[in-house]
Amino acid sequence: MARLDRNMPDGVNTPTSFSTVDEQTKARAQASALAEAAKQAQEADLQAAEDEYYTKKDSQGKTQAQRDMVKNALKTAAEIRDTSTTKSAYVDPKTGKVVTMAKGNTSSNLDNEVDTVVDNGDGTVTTTYKSGRKVTNKAYNTRADESSNKKVYTASDGKEFTDQQAYVDYEISLRDSTMQKNLIAEQNKAERRSAYDLLFSEFKQYGLEALVTPLKSLIEEGVSPSEFTLRLRETDAYKKRFAANAQRVAKGLRALSEAEYIGTEDQYQDVMRRYGMPESYYTKGELGIQSGFEKFLAGDVSAVELEDRIQTAQNRVVNSNPEVAKALKEFYPGISNGDILAYVLDPTNAIEQIKRKVTAAEIGGAAIQSGLQAGVARAEELGAAGITKQQAQQGFGTIAGGLQRGSQLASIYGEDPYSQAIAETEVFGLAGKTEAEKQRKKLTGLEKATFGGQTGLTTGALSQERAGAY
Repeated sequence: MARLDRNMPDGVNTPTSFSTVDEQTKARAQASALAEAAKQAQEADLQAAEDEYYTKKDSQGKTQAQRDMVKNALKTAAEIRDTSTTKSAYVDPKTGKVVTMAKGNTSSNLDNEVDTVVDNGDGTVTTTYKSGRKVTNKAYNTRADESSNKKVYTASDGKEFTDQQAYVDYEISLRDSTMQKNLIAEQNKAERRSAYDLLFSEFKQYGLEALVTPLKSLIEEGVSPSEFTLRLRETDAYKKRFAANAQRVAKGLRALSEAEYIGTEDQYQDVMRRYGMPESYYTKGELGIQSGFEKFLAGDVSAVELEDRIQTAQNRVVNSNPEVAKALKEFYPGISNGDILAYVLDPTNAIEQIKRKVTAAEIGGAAIQSGLQAGVARAEELGAAGITKQQAQQGFGTIAGGLQRGSQLASIYGEDPYSQAIAETEVFGLAGKTEAEKQRKKLTGLEKATFGGQTGLTTGALSQERAGAY
C-alpha cells in the first residue's frame, strides 16, 4: 500500500492506494468484456436469424427467402400488367422469375415463328422455324382436277388451290395465325395464373388462403386477371369473413381493405387482452372470424375508442366504490354492474353518452356515501356543470356536515326550509348560489344572536371554487 503523506502541501493530492487502482482497472476490464460478449451474442442471434431465413424450409420445401422472392415477383408482374400499355408479364413457375413480352405480339418467340414452308410433293409439308426447328406434317390432300388435269391442294381449313405457291402462302398464314392465337392464349393463361398466385400469396399471410382456392378454376375459364379480386369478393365465404364491410357501406362508410380489416381486429384483441377481458370476447371461429368484433368494425369504432370504453367501465364503475354501481343501477335501470361491459361495448351507445351516465353515477355515489339523497336529474345537472367525482365527494361531505342543523334552524325560526338542493346550489356554485348563501347566513346569524355568537351551522370560504366547506 502506498504511504499517505500527511505533510503534502495544499493543492497536492495524496496518492491513491495501488490496490484501489487495481480494482478499478479490473472493473473497467470486466465491464468492457461483458459489453463485448453482449455485442457478440447479439451479432450471433442476428446471424442465426438471417441463416434461418435463407435455410429453414417449410412443409412444402420452401425457405422464407424463396417465398418472399416469389411474392415480390408476383407483385412486379402484376404492376407491369396493370401499368404498361405495351408489355405484359407473368412469373415462370419453374424459375420464379418475371417474364415480360409485348401485349398481343408473340412474334419474338423464334421457336414458334415460321421461316419457310416447303411442299415435299408427297402430301406433306416441312415447316422451318426461325430458331432452326423443322417439323414435317401431313398438310393437305391432293386430287386431280378432272377438267384441267391439275393437282388440287386442300388446305387445313378445307380451302382448295390449284396453284401450289398460293396454297403454300395461304397455309403459312393459317399456321402463323393459329400459332399466334395459341401463344396469346398461353400468355393470357400465364397472366391469370400469376394473378391467382399473387392473390393466394396475399391471403395466405392471414391464414385465409382457403378463400382464394375456389378461384383456381378461373385460370382455365379465361377470366381477366383484373376480375379475380372482384370474383373473390362475390363469394359467400368472403362475404361471411368480412361481413362488417357490407354494414359499413350501408351506413355510408368506406369498406375496409382486407389488411385494414384484419389489422383492426388484431388491435381490438390486443386491447381486450391488456385489460383482462374474458377470451370469449375475442375467440376466433371458422375462417378466423371474431364475431364479437363485427359490431365494432361496422360501427367504425377505433381501437383507441374501444380502450376508452373498457377503461370507463372497469376503472370508473366495476373497480370503483360500490355506491357508484348502486347509483348507476338506480339512475339507469337498463344498466347494472353485471352488464356494464356489455353496455359500453355496444357501439350504438355513443361513448360520450356512456361517460355522461357514468359521471352522473359517480356524483350520485358520492351523495350516497355521505348519507344524502341522490337523484339522476340533479346528478346529470352537476355533471354538465363540470363537477367531478372528487369534487362531488368533497362537496357532499360538506353538505352532510351542516344540512341537518340548517333544517332545524329554519324550522325553529320559521324561515323557508333549508334543503339539500339549496345547500348543493351554494356548495357547487350553481345558478342561485348568492340567494342560497344569504339564506344560510341568515340562519347562522339568528342562531348567533340567540346563543351569544355560537352556531352549529359553520361558516367559511369554500375550499375549492366549486366544492368545499361552509
